[in-house]
Amino acid sequence: MLYHAYELQRAWLSSASAIASISAEILSNPRLPIGYNGLGPMAASALEVFAHAAQTRGKPEFGIESVKIGGKARAITQSVVMHKAFGDLLRFTREGLPKDAPRLLIVAPMSGHFATLLRGTVERMVENCEVYITDWHDAKLVPLSEGQFDLDDYIDYLIEFIAHIAQEDGGRAPHVMAVCQPSVPALAATAIMNGNDHPATPATLTMMGGPIDTRKSPTTVNDLAMDRPLSWFRQNVIATVPMSYPGAGRRVYPGFLQLASFMSMNLGNHMLSHYEMFKHLTAGDDESAQLSKDFYDEYRSVADMTAEFYLQTVEEVFQTHSLPEGTFTHRGQRVDLGAIDKTAILAVEGERDDISGIGQTKAALGLATGLEGAKKQYYLAEGAGHYGIFNGSKWRGKVAPTVEAFMAEQA
Repeated sequence: MLYHAYELQRAWLSSASAIASISAEILSNPRLPIGYNGLGPMAASALEVFAHAAQTRGKPEFGIESVKIGGKARAITQSVVMHKAFGDLLRFTREGLPKDAPRLLIVAPMSGHFATLLRGTVERMVENCEVYITDWHDAKLVPLSEGQFDLDDYIDYLIEFIAHIAQEDGGRAPHVMAVCQPSVPALAATAIMNGNDHPATPATLTMMGGPIDTRKSPTTVNDLAMDRPLSWFRQNVIATVPMSYPGAGRRVYPGFLQLASFMSMNLGNHMLSHYEMFKHLTAGDDESAQLSKDFYDEYRSVADMTAEFYLQTVEEVFQTHSLPEGTFTHRGQRVDLGAIDKTAILAVEGERDDISGIGQTKAALGLATGLEGAKKQYYLAEGAGHYGIFNGSKWRGKVAPTVEAFMAEQA
């Protein structure tokens, strides 16, 4: 009943959003006297904020058309180079990119949001790299006939994507960057490829704000996962996709629950952001209001995860800590992080990260016992929160140059 209750609420809010939007336009009409006494603009702004918050959202577009190189705009081409049931491999190439430019796979999180959350990450790295990114599908749109998708499948996808990129580049080893949650499967995939002497073994692996060992500086997110047994998650947050979607009958962790969880963690900040949006609209500062709207358009666009992937992640990453404990398995075989001896590793953390605490990503450097010290690097982004290590000014000005220098040095 959980998903059906949400669908009823969504339908009601969608209608309310449309009514509020129309009312805001009417109150803003310069032909109406109410628009000149202060009450009209205030009411219109409040209705516009509500309409924006309540509107239905789908999957956003990347929309990266060009980047500036040396003050000149260079066109960006986006294409799908591999299509699979639960995710596509996208490629971004800029006009005038040198043929020997590095190939970089950005592994996007499968944690409730779409890969477009990393739009700023792609936009910065495509300046000097040919960028690929994992574009995970919304589980409620994947037919039940496609089977299940768990951590083992995620790792298989990564290995296949990495091999495809290497093949496209004449066998040259690509670079990999995992943002947040996929640091765990990306590190496991790297260990497997190193151990098997895979010809496409990545040249470097950069992990940013990843929960490699959540026992280090545990955050609220970590505490929530530890406070309840796995059976509680299975019984309370897993729902069945309704018949109105292609994935009808599939068991999922709904994206709307993940969004509600994230919003509640910083409810005061979100309320303040909407109040600021209201003030900007009332003052006629549409540009500032649009910045807030753009952020929440992305933030509120959510996707469902398969139940098996979500529950396995909770258990392996946050409860049993199987990767740092050396008990993590893939297809029944133990993953040996000590087998990593070719792929250089960079761990990036944010000083103010409230999702993955300081030390959680850095733990990977100590676990890769077979890797020489010269191939390990750590970077702490001062003043950066979780979002700031892969988006925004600190990402563009400090973190990205560090990643590029590391890739060039270890290539």
